[in-house]
Amino acid sequence: MEKRDIFDKSDAKFVVWNIVLAVVIGLGILIALIAYLRRYTEHGVEVEVADVRGLVEAEAQPILEEQGLTMVVIDSTYSDKVPFGTIVDQDPKPASHAKHGRMVYVTINATTRRQVTMPNLQDMSYRQAETTLRGMGLVVDSVYDYEPSAYRDLVLDVKSKGVSVAPGTKVPVGTKVRLVVGFGRGTEQVEVPMVIGMTLQEARSTLLRKHLTVGAISYNEEPEEGVKQYVYRQTPAAGEKLLEGDMVSLKLSKDIEKAATGGSSSTDTDEWF
Repeated sequence: MEKRDIFDKSDAKFVVWNIVLAVVIGLGILIALIAYLRRYTEHGVEVEVADVRGLVEAEAQPILEEQGLTMVVIDSTYSDKVPFGTIVDQDPKPASHAKHGRMVYVTINATTRRQVTMPNLQDMSYRQAETTLRGMGLVVDSVYDYEPSAYRDLVLDVKSKGVSVAPGTKVPVGTKVRLVVGFGRGTEQVEVPMVIGMTLQEARSTLLRKHLTVGAISYNEEPEEGVKQYVYRQTPAAGEKLLEGDMVSLKLSKDIEKAATGGSSSTDTDEWF
């Protein structure tokens, strides 16, 4: 009987062996590829993310780097309940698992308070002023300072730590302020102080100390942001008598020499309001 080779191309076994061989080689390549990809992506290799909340950036970064993680600051916020400059939130969360090389996104509490600009609250109702200030993040004292005024329940001034805060002043969020509110005219007569040469805010504060308020305001030149204006005329004049709460009208100029002379220059033809 003739002996036949299993690799005899004329035999069907040759085809079968080729198919088996191709399958084996294909499986080998697939297994090698999967093993390579698992190693390349570090499949299954994870670390428990450290809790870096409450730490500053310089403290948190080496901790995460030691775990093979990368810290990225994505946002800042402000809170007076945690120390400035510390991390207040992170993603992924503490104790969760992440692969090596994963980015950890953190939010940091600002190192300084955000500031807001004090609006002009004069002649605004105290309720409206309260709402405005609280909406800006300021703390409004529940106690008001009451002063005589031509109009009742309107804001005359706003103070912080007993000092008047002029409109346009930058104030840190969270600052506590107190409103000065008018209660109507008084019954006592007071002497009008001299406010010529003062800025509007200085004049207003001086008049308030005498229980008087600022009335009509006029400018000799168009006001410019950042350019000071000085009172060069007032009516009634200094030394006259008014009831508490009455108003003193002012005229202002950026010309300090004009303010120093009370607008008495021979070329001054300005008329009152």
